[in-house]
Amino acid sequence: MTENPPSLLSNLQKRDAEHLQLLSIFHFVMAGLALLGILFLLCHYAIFSTVFNNPKMWQNQKDGPPPVEFFAAFKWLYLFFGTGMLACGSLNLLSGFSLRARKRRMFSLVVAGINCLMFPLGTALGVFTIIILQRDSIRELYEDDQGAKISAAAPLA
Repeated sequence: MTENPPSLLSNLQKRDAEHLQLLSIFHFVMAGLALLGILFLLCHYAIFSTVFNNPKMWQNQKDGPPPVEFFAAFKWLYLFFGTGMLACGSLNLLSGFSLRARKRRMFSLVVAGINCLMFPLGTALGVFTIIILQRDSIRELYEDDQGAKISAAAPLA
């Protein structure tokens, strides 16, 4: 077996650190996009409720306002999508912090799988996160950080 020269090993470690840094930034961006999505839902709800609950809007209409059940169904949709965006945003935020600290690799892989469902940006982020976190050098980097923390916490005999 041949050993890698120190300069090559240093370059690989630098590349891995840069990739983890970029992944953490992109996870923070996805969390921000989820927050923007929640704000969009809140604005949409405000406009929608103003239109449907304004009696002057429906005075000149021959059919009248839509049934109350119609808007009630939309409230459940707003709640469902808002909860989903909040969960995805929170998970991406936690994954970004985990990537930055090189902890909880499996958690970041699970979040990457969830991100793959959010086409197109989440899919790209999820696929790249899975590819990068599956590298042997990244696995060793996570294990080295865990081993160093465990040995630092162990008392000396």
